[in-house]
Amino acid sequence: MSDTLELLKDLISRESVTPKDAGCQDVLAARLIKIGFKEERLDFEDTQNIWLRRGDAKPLLTFLGHTDVVPTGPLDAWTSPPFKPTIRDGKLYGRGAADMKGGIACFITAVERFITKHPDHQGSIAVMMTSDEEGIATNGVVKVVEVLEQRNEKIDWCLVGEPSSDKKIGDVIRVGRRGSLCAKLTIAGIQGHVAYPELADNPIHSFAPALKDLTEEVWDHGNEFFPPTSLQVSNINAGTGAENIIPGSVAVQFNLRFCTELDEETIKQRTRAILDKYDFKYELEWRLSGNPFLTQPGALIDAAHAAIKTVTGFETLDDTGGGTSDGRFIAPTGAQVIELGPLNESIHKINEHVGVDDLEILSNIYEQMLINLLVKM
Repeated sequence: MSDTLELLKDLISRESVTPKDAGCQDVLAARLIKIGFKEERLDFEDTQNIWLRRGDAKPLLTFLGHTDVVPTGPLDAWTSPPFKPTIRDGKLYGRGAADMKGGIACFITAVERFITKHPDHQGSIAVMMTSDEEGIATNGVVKVVEVLEQRNEKIDWCLVGEPSSDKKIGDVIRVGRRGSLCAKLTIAGIQGHVAYPELADNPIHSFAPALKDLTEEVWDHGNEFFPPTSLQVSNINAGTGAENIIPGSVAVQFNLRFCTELDEETIKQRTRAILDKYDFKYELEWRLSGNPFLTQPGALIDAAHAAIKTVTGFETLDDTGGGTSDGRFIAPTGAQVIELGPLNESIHKINEHVGVDDLEILSNIYEQMLINLLVKM
């Protein structure tokens, strides 16, 4: 059994459903301390964060990951228990195998091999871990970055081990992400009997034309790096459950994944302009999950392309698709940020898995990136 596979099986066996870490960070710290990393715990409330760094020189390459996983869903739907790592047909099954304990295991073993071969490498290496990525991400990386910024500890290159690959390991790297803006809209009406609509005010009927406008709005046309901004309604709740009562209010949740053509305030203003065209009372609450970011071509992207070519023999594709990641908290500091990790086919699904052979390919890519950035300089 390879070191990477053995480590990943250990991590999967720990039931670290967000925001729990379940001892994962202890395992990683114990391994890295042995090869010269200094450990710093930066916990906030119920979230465990760890910052491990080797060296003080510039440039600083940081591996970023999260040890928390999403809930399993119905246990009886899994072919094997989600926290009992199981190999079948060349794949390792378990919750977090792809998102993102697989990436973590790969970059830990890559760092170990690299340090053994290049103990006097240039620059510094750091590993940042949180147990608050799959939740609302309020006490995780965002708080750690605040600490680093306060003491002017700057990350130059950040490699996020999120599952970016599509069909084969390394075929896609994320060089940016769209922003995410969440909204909770409440429309007021007057509850009443369905037989006496003149004595009530149905908020669903009032809101329907505005909903049509919101979903048909062309927010932008995207650009060469990002697709157009998209608004998606995620929840609509109204009524008492009875078939003869007009509801007194309706609550709507929606999300905008927006590109660099827009900003938070512009979206808010345009949304209110649409709602204000109609005659209903409403309350609107916003939560910014993250702004869009884009890493321009440079040393980190070049190192990733070269490493993937060296290990796999093929060229990779730069992309900005998918959801958000903790990279959105690193990018505003001026760091170059990319995501490179396992296949994303099974993430958040029942029977999540990674290919056993893929683990060594990914770990070798990470090791080659370390060589490209901190040896071949």
